Amino acid sequence: MKAAELVGKQPESKLLNAFYQGRFLSRPLFIGRAEQQQLHADLENLRNALVSLPDRLFGGDVAAFARAVGMTDVQVSAIVRSRGTSVTRQTRADLYAEGAGFRLLEFNMGSALGGMDNADMCREQLRHPLLADFARRKGLGFVDTMREQVNNILVESGFTHDDHPVVALTDWPSSYTDLAPYMEQFCERWQALGLDAHPCHIGQLEVRDGRVWLGERPVDIISRMFLIEDLLEYPEAPALMDPILDAAHRGEVKIFTPMDSEVFAGKGALAMLSDEDNRSLFSADELTSLDRILPWTRMVRPGPVTTPTGEKADLVTYALAHRHELALKPTLLHGGSGVVLGWAPDVTDDEWRELITGALDGPYILQQRVRPDVELFPDEAGELRPWTVAWGVFTVANGYGGGYARATTVESGAEVVNTATGAYAGPILHETAAPQD
Repeated sequence: MKAAELVGKQPESKLLNAFYQGRFLSRPLFIGRAEQQQLHADLENLRNALVSLPDRLFGGDVAAFARAVGMTDVQVSAIVRSRGTSVTRQTRADLYAEGAGFRLLEFNMGSALGGMDNADMCREQLRHPLLADFARRKGLGFVDTMREQVNNILVESGFTHDDHPVVALTDWPSSYTDLAPYMEQFCERWQALGLDAHPCHIGQLEVRDGRVWLGERPVDIISRMFLIEDLLEYPEAPALMDPILDAAHRGEVKIFTPMDSEVFAGKGALAMLSDEDNRSLFSADELTSLDRILPWTRMVRPGPVTTPTGEKADLVTYALAHRHELALKPTLLHGGSGVVLGWAPDVTDDEWRELITGALDGPYILQQRVRPDVELFPDEAGELRPWTVAWGVFTVANGYGGGYARATTVESGAEVVNTATGAYAGPILHETAAPQD
């Protein structure tokens, strides 16, 4: 089968095409029931371990935890002032399939998660008779992640479907222009699912008369697409965000999800889970689960570390000697921004040394390289071609939240798989019933 036949009418979808711009994989990814259940259990364990770090390491001091993962004072203030009574259950793990399991690249937590529209990809691909028959025979199905997202918004904000709350899907001004078409389509879909949803950027919200307003609409819930890193974009940024955070603190509006979700999702928090010195804080079952999916990850700090092989070494010495096995990542940026892969052909030894020494005591981690399994996809001639695939797997209030894939061809040589830089997107089907053959 040729790629275009299997992709179907996805490029004609206003919602999908507004974000993916016609780049769709020619088949779904597949995961068996036992594998999916194990992965979900590991991701729930990972989330619970992350949320527990302030108590286990900092005596419950979230501000100290935030500083330790690389937050600035401005960001720490935003996190403390807008913290909710509980941490969101809406997450997306980005993983590579490696050998017999999955290895984590990063863990995203919050409301600004791409891929929530994956059910549309699933439905369209399953219109093809070949895929539909295969899915039926193998007992494959999918979770409607967008429907689960709406449930998350209601449950975590204290509303019900009968309330029909006004929801402002709110971005940051500098990115809103590009994302507005997609956000408009997204809000249309939310409206069909029972939310009175409207797109905007944070500068369009006004705090007055004990409420937050979007024009003449009083807003019940702000679904946050703006990020903690936006506070550092320019000196006036906090003044734009502070009134909204203060209104939420006074109970005048709900924010889905509060800013604290980003401190738990920072890569610095993963380094704390990976650190040999902290293993005594976790049970044997927790460690087994974490070890299964979490690669060796360390903050870039001078001094001794335990290496992936269990030996002690000076971190800088180890990083310089093993650059082809390490990635340098900023702790708080998103979408692959600032990531440097030590094995990339355009990174020299001297450049790597300069990067490592420059990152010391800064908001950076080193993470062990993960070598993903190659997946084969039909091309336009019907020939199978190898692709590098990143799995995006969701957890939601109801449990497993489905998933979607991003991929680049092996021959492209792309080192970071990211939709914003040209990756293709596709759905994930999981085993929901016993196969019929």
